Amino acid sequence: MEFDRIRQHAAEAVGTAGLVATVVGSGIMAETLADDTAVALLGNTIATGAILVVLITVLGPVSGAHFNPAVTLAFAVRREIRPAKAATFASVQIIGGVMGTVIAHLMFEQPPLQLSETVRTGPAQWFAEVVATFGLVATILAGLRFRPAAVPWLVGLYISAAYWFTASTSFANPAVTIARSLSDTFSGIRPADVPGFLSAQAVGAVLAALAVGWLLREATARARVRSD
Repeated sequence: MEFDRIRQHAAEAVGTAGLVATVVGSGIMAETLADDTAVALLGNTIATGAILVVLITVLGPVSGAHFNPAVTLAFAVRREIRPAKAATFASVQIIGGVMGTVIAHLMFEQPPLQLSETVRTGPAQWFAEVVATFGLVATILAGLRFRPAAVPWLVGLYISAAYWFTASTSFANPAVTIARSLSDTFSGIRPADVPGFLSAQAVGAVLAALAVGWLLREATARARVRSD
């Protein structure tokens, strides 16, 4: 089954909006209900991991369920998506992400758009974003190679884990990063800190595309004979 370009782009926008609405909305809810930051982060984590499983399962057949310009970049590096389509995918993902922030704010009776004041910057944070994005893209590419049906769960579980093992809480997504800069809530990031995160995410995505391409390249018949 193949869907036309309009539906593919709509799916990317809707999926990214749903993802960001969940990230921001669950952050607001968690911060409201919990006095403990760790408990709030746990609530944010569970909601994000769960919605990723849902969104990728239901929209993956339509667009591939990138919902992330870093993932789209990785596919472009691997020449599995044309540059022009990659650019329009990234554009609608960013638009969808901003829509998701607005949706979350309206649900909680907050101003639709805000500028975050949460500082997230420095070498450790940037390196964490390289690691987080590398791991996410590697998980997707390897999952598609060996267990395509498991990708929704693999991504949901990876992000749930990366929320906790990375210093940055694993944004790993330029569209989400931009959208979260427009929310002065639990999940926000100061707009001035966004470029550092975007650069780190791009580096992580490209490194993962190259590394997984090398790692999963099957040996030629001659090479197999030599290794045996």
